[in-house]
Amino acid sequence: MQGWESFLPIIIMFVIFYFLLIRPQQKRNKERNAMLAALKKGDKVTTIGGVHGTIQDLDDATVTLRVAHNVNVTFDRGAINSVVAASPTAAADKEESK
Repeated sequence: MQGWESFLPIIIMFVIFYFLLIRPQQKRNKERNAMLAALKKGDKVTTIGGVHGTIQDLDDATVTLRVAHNVNVTFDRGAINSVVAASPTAAADKEESK
């Protein structure tokens, strides 16, 4: 009985770390991967470096953004930080599915 009681605080600490640190991080990673998978042409995005642009072309590994008139820059797909505005066709598809 004495051995079990000495491990109880360690077990409780692991459970607390799981619910406060590990689980929320896994949830954020899952949401980010879903966002990266849902990218479409015409979406306005921001990169992790702060570059704003509109997706002109994309494939499995890279995304080409138009950042100014006749200026296209290619980034790794993982460099996209957030979608600022979805493309009009994506918004229309979302409304039709409701």
